[in-house]
Amino acid sequence: MSNTDSQMEWIARSWLKDRGVKCEHLADLVLFLQRAYHPLLNILNRDEPLYGVDEIIALSIVNVYGSIGLTNYGYIDKMKPGILQILNDKSTGSCHTFLDDIVGAIAAAASSRLAHHPRLP
Repeated sequence: MSNTDSQMEWIARSWLKDRGVKCEHLADLVLFLQRAYHPLLNILNRDEPLYGVDEIIALSIVNVYGSIGLTNYGYIDKMKPGILQILNDKSTGSCHTFLDDIVGAIAAAASSRLAHHPRLP
């Protein structure tokens, strides 16, 4: 931490202290939020579709190939053929929240690459 960062931290802590805010108060607020909302680990373990964190990584992979990449990924993610079905199976007790989407995105990207360059050796 630089000297300027240390000074800024000291000033911020002083202002909070002058106004009666303690570090314990901040910790209590964090605990309140963690109780009110699902912790990240539970969200990832359940592969909650509402958040789509895993899909964002996959879309970043296929985005290089434009609409063909996005369409290929959307289709393969919906159908879950082959290994994707196995990786997505939550009954095994294994958690592959990111892996099934990444593997599907790599396959979709490869297929899209072939679609863009059909005469590759």
